[in-house]
Amino acid sequence: MARFQGTLLPFLYPCLDPSPLHLCRSSSRLLFLAQSPKRHQSTEPTVQDRPSSDSLLPSSHLNPPPTEYGRTIFADKATLTLSAGSGGHGCISFLREKYIEAGPANGGDGGSGGNISIQAVRGETSLHKLARRSLIKAGRGKNGQGKGKGGQRGEDVLVQVPVGTVVREVSRYDPVAEEEERVRMDEGSEEGGETDTKGAWSRDKWILYPSSMPSEYATAEFPALPRPRKSNLALAQPEAPISLDLSEPMEKPILLAAGAMGGLGNPHFLSRSMPRPKFATKGETGVSITLELELKLLADVGFVGMPNAGKSTLLRSMSRSKARVGDWAFTTLQPNIGTMVLDNSRGRPQVQSNRASGELRTQISIADIPGLITDAHMDKGLGLGFLRHVERAQVLAFVVDLSAGDAIEALKTLWNELGEFEKLRGEETNAQTESRIVNWKAFGNSTSSAAARDGAVARIDENIVIEPSGSKALPALPMPPISSKPWFVVATKADLDGTRENFATLQAYLDALAKGAVEHPSQRKNAWKGRLAAIPVSAIRGEGVERIPEWTVGLLED
Repeated sequence: MARFQGTLLPFLYPCLDPSPLHLCRSSSRLLFLAQSPKRHQSTEPTVQDRPSSDSLLPSSHLNPPPTEYGRTIFADKATLTLSAGSGGHGCISFLREKYIEAGPANGGDGGSGGNISIQAVRGETSLHKLARRSLIKAGRGKNGQGKGKGGQRGEDVLVQVPVGTVVREVSRYDPVAEEEERVRMDEGSEEGGETDTKGAWSRDKWILYPSSMPSEYATAEFPALPRPRKSNLALAQPEAPISLDLSEPMEKPILLAAGAMGGLGNPHFLSRSMPRPKFATKGETGVSITLELELKLLADVGFVGMPNAGKSTLLRSMSRSKARVGDWAFTTLQPNIGTMVLDNSRGRPQVQSNRASGELRTQISIADIPGLITDAHMDKGLGLGFLRHVERAQVLAFVVDLSAGDAIEALKTLWNELGEFEKLRGEETNAQTESRIVNWKAFGNSTSSAAARDGAVARIDENIVIEPSGSKALPALPMPPISSKPWFVVATKADLDGTRENFATLQAYLDALAKGAVEHPSQRKNAWKGRLAAIPVSAIRGEGVERIPEWTVGLLED
């Protein structure tokens, strides 16, 4: 073997150092590593605690390791501030050509601001993208240019939201509307005659020629300020306050905030006394609207069950979702949304169905809602926030673990929590209505006055509903009762021993419930009465799950 010589050889390449000292150090290091015990990770069980390989299923999409999951970012509510684009400023320019000493004014007008529109699309399932932004501003119009060139329009903004989003207006600031109201009040007042505009100019309304001295405008006579202007597109906006229910996908977006108009160039102010005006107007300020977006429809079907009942594994078996799966309670801390494809246009679809609008149903959305525990309606466990997600699903699928005890008691516990939550929502709605009702009574004997006889004053007590203006807190979104939704039961872990009798008892209970022989577990009078079913599945093996979309689509069509 060739030998490499050099003074830096032991330092740069210790493996090639043939000295006895290096060989001794290497052998002692290998001996120490061989005698030292192996260090285990905190998530990896030791050899004594690890079960035999015969009792474990191979790692797969349905049985992933604890570290293999995708973090789901979900938000069903967002407060958004939309600012339409302001208009560009007008230009102060004059014609410059050979043999023309002082050309006429040829400044262009400013461009209009950008518009903000909203559109409901199928691909979106959450509002977290909008909740993180909180402020959306359209582009500002460009300033006008010389030679009569107008400014470019501002860039428009399109806000895309999931289907089933409800849009409600919280507050609005419209500078143009306020200016119009001020002008209207001035014209209607006694002092609203012709005003002397000599030397009257506003810094936020006028633009002056850059090369002019301030002393030139001390005695200058300004024309009357142009009236506030609005874009013609403002006629296409919904009336204020905005209240939209986007329950269907939209081909064309809805205009929410039209961009403001641009300023006027100096040719608009030509007169005999001022043939070369050295001023122009600034663009209008865009409207600002604060909206509250809330998902009224979360998914086509929602999984409701106790913690560790197999809801996340069931979602994995029906879709490509990477929801976290683990053998402990509260693995899911926020809803996971999955999509199951019914028709991928590659063959015969699994289920053929049409939506209410006549559109072919190619997929169904599934919501894995975090587990509910006893007294969840009293804000225990994960609290009321996740009970709110249950009423946003069209169909409820109660996921019951057959290996965790009596399935009927588990189903009654879930329905009891939903019924108590429905009762709380009703009490909150009544309290909000009563807080806006004022008992009004006529003063003294005013009912016998002439005004009362003419009907101007009420003769009996009245209840007047007062709608507070400018309120920041909107009332809760009205939802259909949970007990009125169609539902069925998914019995998980049916492949384990000793679960057949439990499932037979559950099926007999549902048959009696469908016939009206027993009381509805929610104890509500308006409870849904339809065909009930219990579907046994083994989610971790992917067995029996093909019946769930068929049954769900049937309930959606009914």
